[in-house]
Amino acid sequence: MTTRLSLLIPILVLTLLAPLAPTPAAAQSQMTWAIHITLAPTWFDPGDHTGIITPMKVLYALHDALVKPMPGNRMAPSLAESWTVSKDGLAYEFVLRKNIVFHNGDPFTAEDVKFTFERYKGAGSKTFKEKIAGVDVVDPHRVRFRLKAPWPDFMTFYATPATGAAWIVPKKYTERVGDDGFKRAPVGAGPYKLASITPGIEIVLDAHEKYWRKSPAVKRLVWRTVPEDLTRLAMLKRGEVDVVYSMRGPLGEEVKRTAGLKLVPTVISATQWLDFGPLQWDPKSPFHDRRVRLAAALAFDKNAINQAETLGHSKPTGSIIPSAFEYALAIQPHPYDPAQAKKLLAEAGYPNGFDAGDYACDASYSSVAEAIANYLAAVGIRTKVRPMERAAFLSAWKDKKTRSIMQAGAGGQGTAATRVENYFAKDGTYTWGSHPDMEDLYQQQARELDPKRREALLHQIQKLGHERVMQAPLWELGFLNATGPRVEESGLGLISYHPYSAPYEDLKLKK
Repeated sequence: MTTRLSLLIPILVLTLLAPLAPTPAAAQSQMTWAIHITLAPTWFDPGDHTGIITPMKVLYALHDALVKPMPGNRMAPSLAESWTVSKDGLAYEFVLRKNIVFHNGDPFTAEDVKFTFERYKGAGSKTFKEKIAGVDVVDPHRVRFRLKAPWPDFMTFYATPATGAAWIVPKKYTERVGDDGFKRAPVGAGPYKLASITPGIEIVLDAHEKYWRKSPAVKRLVWRTVPEDLTRLAMLKRGEVDVVYSMRGPLGEEVKRTAGLKLVPTVISATQWLDFGPLQWDPKSPFHDRRVRLAAALAFDKNAINQAETLGHSKPTGSIIPSAFEYALAIQPHPYDPAQAKKLLAEAGYPNGFDAGDYACDASYSSVAEAIANYLAAVGIRTKVRPMERAAFLSAWKDKKTRSIMQAGAGGQGTAATRVENYFAKDGTYTWGSHPDMEDLYQQQARELDPKRREALLHQIQKLGHERVMQAPLWELGFLNATGPRVEESGLGLISYHPYSAPYEDLKLKK
């Protein structure tokens, strides 16, 4: 990691220390982002929501939900103006706003809500099918969800970015163009509509003037894919973009030194960890041995990586569940103890270490994976970092095609129960295997209506996961972004734990 920083700093001095370029004569109605990942067409469709936070960057612009997190309210009424729960806990009824139209002019009704839910196949879809008996259209502006049994987490799964089931698509249009056609030309009810797309390069969005909450002040949003960190910062300094995502390490320091730029650190709901993938479930793999997994967890210095990568804004942790989540168990991070790591490896039969193969990672966090890989190598666990574009990385993980350890992460909102469902339960979207006792506890908590007893069950699951070293957690991510001199309101940090600009209709440029 020290070598990487020493190579970057001279480049920064030569290419980035020039004074901030004058702002171009850009229209005051356009705001431009340099985005650190490639925006995948699958994220245009809430029906394919992956259970992570990345698609929400798109959904908050193009689409709207019945209920969603907004500033000061983790479950704000949106397309639904209110909802009620029956006394027996078996029915949730939503009253829909009237006079709302999709981008193509189609009116929004209860039929769209029912259709959206029934076509949903993203994260949590199996759980929904198991627990929901049906969806009834009571009238054009009222819809009722019937449960098979009381389910205390219905609103958590349905009304937060834990899933995309409540983000509504127009029935008539979607049926006409099909799923593939929808991804090419999405239509939603959000504050912006798609104007153009150059795959892998740029997306242009124009304001939806009939958006129910307010007409957006910024009339055009431009998202440019710029995976190179140095290039994103250079574009911000030259005034070519207004907001850049992911300014880690020396880049963040450079932002702080540059007049007119502002570093915007936000601690978000994203935890990141070293994941042992399918290997901890394979008796032939060294990672099947708890001692080896614990050695890996003790091998890397979380505080040093935090300072180098996120300037100390992240929060080292011993859990993959954010500490602020409901039902989260506070777990201290594993200490940095390379001597004990080597001892554990020797006890497990690897006194000289071993070749661990590939170390898969999201390319936008390859520097973090490289830092951890260097620490692992120092105790004898030798790996080769294999960066992948984010959509491909997540697809390989979800489809169980990755056969190595991984630099994993999760930014979806919800509670400890939604994280447990995704990463510990046997049928979880990103689960490689599970322990029968933990699965039994998960099923118990899903039925438990008493909050205190639910908390005790979820705490027990988290404690067992930690004791068994099912993951090697790194941190709750301090996400470092930056804005240029034209920006009055970037939207960064307005919604608690949300990493990106939102709500987009609240953005403002200086006059």
